Amino acid sequence: MNFEANQVRLQSPGDRDVIRSLRVGDRVLLSGFIVTGRDLVHRMLARDLPDSVRPLLRNAFIYHCGPVAVRDGAGWRIVSAGPTTSMREEPYQAGILKEYGLLGVIGKGGMGRATSIALAETGGVYLHATGGAGSLLASRIVGVPDLRYLAEFGVPEAMWVFQVSDFPATVTMDSTGSSLHESVLELSRERLAALVGP
Repeated sequence: MNFEANQVRLQSPGDRDVIRSLRVGDRVLLSGFIVTGRDLVHRMLARDLPDSVRPLLRNAFIYHCGPVAVRDGAGWRIVSAGPTTSMREEPYQAGILKEYGLLGVIGKGGMGRATSIALAETGGVYLHATGGAGSLLASRIVGVPDLRYLAEFGVPEAMWVFQVSDFPATVTMDSTGSSLHESVLELSRERLAALVGP
């Protein structure tokens, strides 16, 4: 892990070379556009391969999030936008990273080996957003320029395009194959073995 962590300002869509330079432990402030996707969106992206969303995802981030949103005139106000547990999307994420040219994923709890390999192959990262901070994260959303699949999937599962400013997150999986989540799991296993014995 990078104990001399950087704080980096990122743009989305962004530069893949910048993303490749990030390391586990780096703190980021992300500005630009991020696209939400939970179970129904991931299944649809993996199965249907819709061309209409490719421009939204290319060199951008997909955010595992089911926001709380209310109508505000002709638009929307995002009340809460905390992360969803990412491991739910593990069956789909590696293929989606490759197919749509994503820079990476935002969520909580990390992801598995297949996603880690795909991040290394594509030069992407996993950004961990703080769970339980949905209102704070929503305050970093400055606009909702696009919304897809609302009628089909409903508010939490729709594909929201958020314009964000200084959205805070931490790199916990990087393009070298390093994963803070795997490191913590391995350390926990070692500590458990030392406590309970063989």
